[in-house]
Amino acid sequence: MKTTSAIAIIVAAGEGRRFGFSKQFALLKEKPVLDWCLDKFESHEKIKEIVLVLKDDAQKEVFSNRYRKIVAVVKGGDKRQDSVLAGFSQIDPDKAEVVLIHDGVRPLVESDLISRVINETIEQGAVVPVIPVEDTIKLIEGNQVNHTLDRASLFRAQTPQGFSYSVLKEALDNARDAGFYGTDEAALVERIGKNVSVVQGDPRNIKITTPLDLRLAEALLED
Repeated sequence: MKTTSAIAIIVAAGEGRRFGFSKQFALLKEKPVLDWCLDKFESHEKIKEIVLVLKDDAQKEVFSNRYRKIVAVVKGGDKRQDSVLAGFSQIDPDKAEVVLIHDGVRPLVESDLISRVINETIEQGAVVPVIPVEDTIKLIEGNQVNHTLDRASLFRAQTPQGFSYSVLKEALDNARDAGFYGTDEAALVERIGKNVSVVQGDPRNIKITTPLDLRLAEALLED
C-alpha cells in the first residue's frame, strides 16, 4: 500500500467545563494528557509536521522547544470547528497531501491507528476511525421512547480523522461561509457530498471528558 507523510493538527483549545479545568493539562501518570498525544505523533515516522491549537498561545515557545515537529502553535476559537480552521490556516498546502485532525484529549492513540488512517486517506480522501456501539440505543421524544435503533449500523467516531488537503479545505470553507457547525470534520465533508470511509478504531482510544475517564485511562495504561 502506498504510504506518505502527513501533517497533524492537534486540537487542545477546550476549557473543560465538565471536567472543572482544562482537561488536556490534567496529569495522567504524572504527565499531562496533551503530552501523551503529542508524544505519539512526534514519534510517528509518517507525521511530518504538527500544528498545535491551544486556548491561548502563551505556551508557544514551551511546546515548540519540546517537540521538534511542531511548526505552529495557534490560539483556538470559541468552538472546536473554529479551532480546527485556525490550525488548518497554518498549513502549507504544498506539504499537505494528508491532514490528520486529532483531539488533544485522546492520549491513548496508538501508532498503528495513525498509520491506518493515513494509508486509507491516501486511497479514499476522507477517513474516520469508528468502533461499534455496544449499548442498545433508544430514540426519545419528550419523555417517551419513540423506537429502538438498530445498533448494527451505529458506530462511535474517533480521531485522528484523515483528509486530503483539498477535501478538508472545501469542507471547512463551505461550512464557514454557510455559518454551519458540525460535531466533527467528517460531518463537514459529508455535508458537501463527499464520501467518508471508515477504518476500525480502537476501544482504548478514549476521549477524556470527565475525571472518571481519566481514571479509566490510568487503568488502561496499567493493563
